[in-house]
Amino acid sequence: MPSDQESTQASFERDWLRFDREHVWHPYSSMTAPITAYPVRSAQGVRILLENGRELIDGMSSWWSAIHGYNHPVLNAALRHQLDDMAHVMFGGLTHKPAVRLAAHLIDLTPAPLQHVFFADSGSVAVEVAIKMAIQYWYAQGETERSKLLTIRNGYHGDTFAAMSVCDPVGGMHELFSGVLPKHIFTRAPQCRRDEDWSEIEIAELQQFLRSQAHEIAAVILEPIVQGAGGMRFYCPQYLRRVRELCDEHDVLLIADEIATGFGRTGRMFACEHADIAPDILCLGKALTGGYMTLAATLTTSRIAHGISASDPGVFMHGPTFMANPLACAVANANIDLLLQSDWQKHISDIETGLEQGLAPCREFPGVREVRVLGAIGVVELEHPVDMHWMPEQFVQRGVWVRPFRNLVYVMPPYIINADDLARLCAAIVEVVKVAAERLVM
Repeated sequence: MPSDQESTQASFERDWLRFDREHVWHPYSSMTAPITAYPVRSAQGVRILLENGRELIDGMSSWWSAIHGYNHPVLNAALRHQLDDMAHVMFGGLTHKPAVRLAAHLIDLTPAPLQHVFFADSGSVAVEVAIKMAIQYWYAQGETERSKLLTIRNGYHGDTFAAMSVCDPVGGMHELFSGVLPKHIFTRAPQCRRDEDWSEIEIAELQQFLRSQAHEIAAVILEPIVQGAGGMRFYCPQYLRRVRELCDEHDVLLIADEIATGFGRTGRMFACEHADIAPDILCLGKALTGGYMTLAATLTTSRIAHGISASDPGVFMHGPTFMANPLACAVANANIDLLLQSDWQKHISDIETGLEQGLAPCREFPGVREVRVLGAIGVVELEHPVDMHWMPEQFVQRGVWVRPFRNLVYVMPPYIINADDLARLCAAIVEVVKVAAERLVM
């Protein structure tokens, strides 16, 4: 009799796609009514090749991360070179050049007050680290009542528990867990789009929370300028400037979650630069390795790092097993070098222009609430949720890869996309959104 393991392996070999459907749980998917998972054979540049030979122009950069496209020779070489030395070594009690060089890179790129780097496994973990860092700092100062976070609605910070607790609690992706998550303070999301439209009423509620509850607030946490998976919302830089001023006034830390916006996506290297502010703690991930491997970083100031280190227990209480993985650090260094050596600002500006022009026809369709573009981010917001069993297939049939969610059809293509491919990507979105609008009125 073959073992269970042998039987399972044999089942996989006979029909691996059927095995996938029956046994592999994909993100935000059901095991009983799964959304189609399209089998990928390979990926090169901005194209994904499916097993059936169909090519798709990638509009998602693998969830914001593959900024230089796929299978890049420079990034491939960095991985191969590092592999000859070591794939991994624990970071507790040991160190290595790829990690230290990456830390130097990040300190050079980010605002001057950020001088200390803590590496983690993923964006969600970087947020967990930031939250723990803020709370442990205040504990070290003897202010143990400071354990609350203040954040804005429509935010998204990840899928682990501390990260979920600062995502929008109503209508967000984690509402199911609201009864077991820590309770934090939520204020209205900013409505301003441009500084010219600024009104102090935008900040009034957040200001009142800080005035009345600063003694129990460890930090304000937000996504600067762009709120990602909480609704793909953009807001004006003046809001961020005022948050920084109010945090200073009430001696509350500011955590900027730039996991989605970092490394050029909004037209600036980091979204905080739109407001010319520096956070006390900065979270980075996604595009950090160019989409090659999972890696994240949390940066902070000397005030926080020394404040934690000078008080009992004298260490920061966190330490992931794969922290500062050498392979990931090596490819991250090559990725950043590649970005800095390119004319990335022009690439983003060209993508922004292409998205503005290409998505504009969607504004005329019934059922479209808004079309908005910032940097290499394009969003078509619908009035109704998309059919996730229908719409992705429509995009695949048109030779593009776009994965919508809720009522949002959005793209953030690799920075290397050319004008023709970008136009094809936008044309497919226009076609599918138009058909979706027609289906609604049938």
